[in-house]
Amino acid sequence: MAVFTPISNQQATDFLREYDLGEFISLQGITAGIENTNYFLYTTKGDYVLTIFEVLTFEQLPFYIELMHHLANKGVKVPMPQQRLDGKLISKLEGKPASIVTRLAGGYEATPSKAHCILAAQTQAQAHLAALDYPIEQANLRGLSWWQANYPAIQPFLSAELNDLYQHCLTEQIEIQNSDLWRNLPQSACHCDMFRDNVLFAGTYQNPSMGGVIDFYFAGVDKWIFDVAVAVNDWCILRDTGEFIRPNVKAWLQAYHEIRPFTDAERAVWPQALRAAALRFWTSRLYDFYLPREAQTLKPHDPTHFERVLKQRLDGYIPELPR
Repeated sequence: MAVFTPISNQQATDFLREYDLGEFISLQGITAGIENTNYFLYTTKGDYVLTIFEVLTFEQLPFYIELMHHLANKGVKVPMPQQRLDGKLISKLEGKPASIVTRLAGGYEATPSKAHCILAAQTQAQAHLAALDYPIEQANLRGLSWWQANYPAIQPFLSAELNDLYQHCLTEQIEIQNSDLWRNLPQSACHCDMFRDNVLFAGTYQNPSMGGVIDFYFAGVDKWIFDVAVAVNDWCILRDTGEFIRPNVKAWLQAYHEIRPFTDAERAVWPQALRAAALRFWTSRLYDFYLPREAQTLKPHDPTHFERVLKQRLDGYIPELPR
């Protein structure tokens, strides 16, 4: 993510004394993203990722760190949080919460094939089922209430046409997400941000293997169908238009369904779930673009991308969920 909090080599060396992870070798800032400060941390015992949390609090953080620990222990390919010498998983650095996790193999795929989509969908379904007995409860902090609270701040930056679009879609979400149908959908702790740059692949493009899912710091308890919608809205589209790549989205949905079958209730709300996923990221990208925080290397994403995706989910092709 963006480097909000600079850390020197000496600070990293001192910080490592709280762990049994070997001696410090080097530190490399990761400049992509907009939420936390991340570094690749190299030691004599291995390669890790050091994260300093810029928004999440010490009180909120156990949900995310323990979730990764829970999933990793169940065999889901996610980073494993490292214990300090005192047994804790969360530390403090520069007065902020911090953690160290294992660095997974591979890299992200900017233009995923059908094979990449199948692997990612299988891992998503496995994670949903593995999280069913995860005991910590915390709602998705970027859910409907966040959209409602932050729309007034971004409203002045939108044209009359875009405000009409936003208000129409927000009204739809208020209605559907307050219905008994939505409330009773299957759910557990979800990633809620499973974009293609949050999944790593090893192997080759023609024959990929799953490296793992990273960056769980937007996770929350939410509907599984919403989490699927978030993913396919990124993985299975033409970037320029937001239209679905039909073979890829069908492959994703079928691969997921074979592990965790979709329900009839999920089929009933699928179009609204796709629009919910698009509205969530249109909202956050508008906010980050027009009201950015200061950072050394901050590259807010183009909000018009999810404007296009949302319009496609209103008027374009919607794939059917498998039966």
